[in-house]
Amino acid sequence: MLNYKQLYYFWNVAMAGGIRRAAVRMHLTPQTLSGQIGELEKDLGISLFRRSGKRLEITEAGKLVLSRADEIFQIGKELSDILKNSPPEEALPFRVGLAEPVPKSIAFRLLAPALRLDRPVRLFCHRDRLENLFAELAIHKLDLVIADRKLPPELGVKGYNHLLGRCAVTFFGTEALARRFGPGFPQSLDGAPLLIPSGSAAPHGILGRWFDEHAIQPQVVGEFDDTALMKTFGQAGLGLFPAPSVMDEEVPRLYGVEAVGKAHDIDVRYYAISAERRLKHPAVMAVSEHARLDLFVEDPRESKPAETLKPS
Repeated sequence: MLNYKQLYYFWNVAMAGGIRRAAVRMHLTPQTLSGQIGELEKDLGISLFRRSGKRLEITEAGKLVLSRADEIFQIGKELSDILKNSPPEEALPFRVGLAEPVPKSIAFRLLAPALRLDRPVRLFCHRDRLENLFAELAIHKLDLVIADRKLPPELGVKGYNHLLGRCAVTFFGTEALARRFGPGFPQSLDGAPLLIPSGSAAPHGILGRWFDEHAIQPQVVGEFDDTALMKTFGQAGLGLFPAPSVMDEEVPRLYGVEAVGKAHDIDVRYYAISAERRLKHPAVMAVSEHARLDLFVEDPRESKPAETLKPS
């Protein structure tokens, strides 16, 4: 088993840039540090440092160990901070990974109920690419991942998909664009300037299939990783843009745009992905219950045609 005390000695030496400097900082003798690092190298079967003249240089293997040691001691620091500032009996840590394509406003509306529990909750939000979030979920650094797609089985990560909800998609634009492209929706989108989420987002593929099914070929003028930035470009009149229909009231209020039409046959889904099959964390359960009962109330599977929301 890895000796974490020896790893800590190695980490301090690497960060200090030498044994003597680390010894002064740690109030230890250089011999003690050198001996402990030697034992660590023996246990690992690798050399962590090499001599270059009078200097001590870290090896490639040492760099790998150092990167992992950084993560280990950072987690230890976070745990120490949590215990000092928010004792477990008073505040429940809730670590959530947000996939980049999930709109920030939807993430807020999903997570807010977790902070309204009778028991205080300390929320830690981390936004990243799905692949990175799934890796953190696998080593239990996250309690939950909120994503716009399921956990791919080919990743080999143990996790379970819990559907939070599904909704249709509404297209928005400035008043001038809404008046021009609203009548005759959705065929009116053929040739219309369009801003869309980037290819890394699930709605990108869903929109592409929907356009093909309706024989629509819009003029895509921009693709965005950040959907908030996409809406800002739409606010400036550079194109129409889609948004989940649960944001129908919010988008016009925040961006001064109008709804052009709603595509009921587009099915956008959001998932809570956890390391456990049955949800047990009180905050996770609050998120799931709120999503099902309050946020995602419209089911786009109902047989509805696409509708124009802006009168001609």
